[in-house]
Amino acid sequence: MAGFRMMLDPAKTGPEALSLEENLRKRRPAGSLLFLGPTGSGKTRTVEAVAEALVGDRSAVVKIDCAEFQHSHEIAKLIGSPPGYLGHRETKAMLSQEALDQHHTDKVKLSFVLFDEIEKASDALWNLLLGVLDKATLTLGDNRRVDFSKSIIFMTSNLGAAEMNALLQPKLGFAVQTAGTQSPDKLARAGTDAVRRRFTPEFVNRIDKMVVFNALGEVELRQIVDLELVSVEDRIHGAIGANGIELAVADSAKAYMLKEGIDARYGARHLKRAIERLMVHPVSKLIATGQIQGNDRLLVEFDLKLARLVFMKECQVTEPQADGLAAAA
Repeated sequence: MAGFRMMLDPAKTGPEALSLEENLRKRRPAGSLLFLGPTGSGKTRTVEAVAEALVGDRSAVVKIDCAEFQHSHEIAKLIGSPPGYLGHRETKAMLSQEALDQHHTDKVKLSFVLFDEIEKASDALWNLLLGVLDKATLTLGDNRRVDFSKSIIFMTSNLGAAEMNALLQPKLGFAVQTAGTQSPDKLARAGTDAVRRRFTPEFVNRIDKMVVFNALGEVELRQIVDLELVSVEDRIHGAIGANGIELAVADSAKAYMLKEGIDARYGARHLKRAIERLMVHPVSKLIATGQIQGNDRLLVEFDLKLARLVFMKECQVTEPQADGLAAAA
């Protein structure tokens, strides 16, 4: 009797195994990301942008400043004090279920938790976070359980920033070059190697992805200036109403704000403050004193002799009507 051969798949899994994998995934956070790079390179702002894109609110992030948790006893601020301790009822846990779920929407039920500058935290916080990354649960001081299975956990760190900056050659002006002249792998390795020296293998292995942010170059910084100026114009419209003020900012003015607000060591961190000082405060005074009003067009330029920004209102010249001239004649 003749037979035939049929190829078999030893890697095939049954429905029970598939459901087991799905259930195991539910016992971990939705994602855990470690952002590495120099200060002012946009790590925290990226987290806010993710929250804004998904739930429409950039402030929908539970932020933990790890510099405030350098001692083990300060962990009580995160999980609350256990019953019986003095001030137990007054100490509210920062990582409660209510804090995680407060920004959920009908379409997106995700929480965003940021541990900023994770390398500054105590071992007690790392051990606490280790359990959260592993089992997606946290036990508070009063024994309540917090579910992190619908949370994305972000961590930021400046570890390796000095090594990465050393690989980047400074260019003319205030900025540094982007990774174009260096291998991205070499820059990423400098950051990840610093992380592996600082943290235990158990901690590193529970991180889904390490993302390395390069120092911002001049092109990126100019784009940030444009975005901040759009934000300034939106604030003016919000304050005045529908009849807002149109801003026309010359390239010379943008270059001056960029020069005043950027330091190669700190990236774009001080840029927003510089725009507040050089643009927002003067424009606020012009509005308060009635020098500009709704529907006006405000020109902003840099005066080389005065070495500062100058503000001018573009006035509309009304030509006399022909009938009026004839009547006067």
